This record gives sequence, structure tokens and C-alpha cells, in this order.
Amino acid sequence: MKYGILFFVAANILAWFQYNSQFVWEWWRDKPITSSVIFAIPVGLCFWHATKHIVGATGELWAGKLIGFGVSNFLFAIMTYVFLKESIFTTKTILCLSLATLIIVIQMFWK
Repeated sequence: MKYGILFFVAANILAWFQYNSQFVWEWWRDKPITSSVIFAIPVGLCFWHATKHIVGATGELWAGKLIGFGVSNFLFAIMTYVFLKESIFTTKTILCLSLATLIIVIQMFWK
């Protein structure tokens, strides 16, 4: 399970840069092909391995989907705060992150 989560973390960090570097650095603003060429294969492989490990640990494809969803929301909030200074500390965002955390915990510990 832990390797699946680590692969989801890597995939989502790379995906964040693939899609959002255009808003952080001027150089990336008009380079969608370059961004896709650089990031698509590593992102795809990380998601593939994440799913493999989560399904292997739980026997459920849904667990992989829901854990991936929770991890992606949590990392998106952190990275967007760090790189774009968009606040995590709004009622709506805190509630959504709490729900994402709850989804991860349920999938990991509910048998």
C-alpha cells in the first residue's frame, strides 16, 4: 500500500508541474507540447505503478481510484499554495481537504 501511495504522490507532483508550470514560470506559458513530452510518460508510469500496488494490497480497483483522488487533492492544495500563493485556509478548501483525508483513511483502514 505504501508504495502505491508514494507512486501517487510522485505522479501528482509531476502532473501538477505538467499542467500548472504555465502559471508559475513565463517560459512555460506557450509550450504545451514540450510540457506533455517531458512529463507524460513519467506521470503515466507512476499512475500505472500506483494502481498496481494499491490493487495488489487491497484487491479493489475502487480503493486505488479513491486513494489517488485523496492524494491528488491534498498535494494540489499544498503545491498551489507553495508556488502560486493561493490560500489553503478557506473554509471550503479546508473542508474539502478534510474529506479527501477521510477518503484515504477509510480506504486504507476499513476492511
